[in-house]
Amino acid sequence: MTFRRHMEREVLRALAEFPDDGGIYVVTFRIDSVDQDPRFPYLAVGYNTEAEVARQIEVVGAAEAWEVRWSYAYFPPSGLEGVRSAGNDPEGAALFRREAEEQGFWDDEERLDERFRESCVDLARWLHAEGHLVKALGRPLPIVLYDMFDPDAMFAMTRDANPAELVEEFLAEDPEGEDS
Repeated sequence: MTFRRHMEREVLRALAEFPDDGGIYVVTFRIDSVDQDPRFPYLAVGYNTEAEVARQIEVVGAAEAWEVRWSYAYFPPSGLEGVRSAGNDPEGAALFRREAEEQGFWDDEERLDERFRESCVDLARWLHAEGHLVKALGRPLPIVLYDMFDPDAMFAMTRDANPAELVEEFLAEDPEGEDS
């Protein structure tokens, strides 16, 4: 099995664990690594709900509506920590290491990080292209990607990972203004 296939399997398992309440409006991909070591990356797959946004807006006020809806600082554990993580399990870690060694970048932290981020963006595209989100959740939803070590990358990664119409609202606050 390849690392990619392993990640696909684990992300599909995560989607199967999402509640069937219809209130989910976003799938979250939190990109992280064990002990901040890019040799041990993982993806926490989660979601947020309209009910959680409404609850948070009551707490912090409507002036923060975009932040409450899209910033992981306001997400419940299901959005930030995810319902399942992929890549940091023994099988995923071994596959990632094997492929990185075979491709000659195991000792290059920057390339390890870059490859994993690219893999996560590509994985989100695959979920859209193959209709997995619609199958699991009944409709297409945006997948917002957060890199815990590069928070400014969330707009570019999310833009690259989704059909444009799904991320218009999220990209409205893109400081680069490249939301079209």
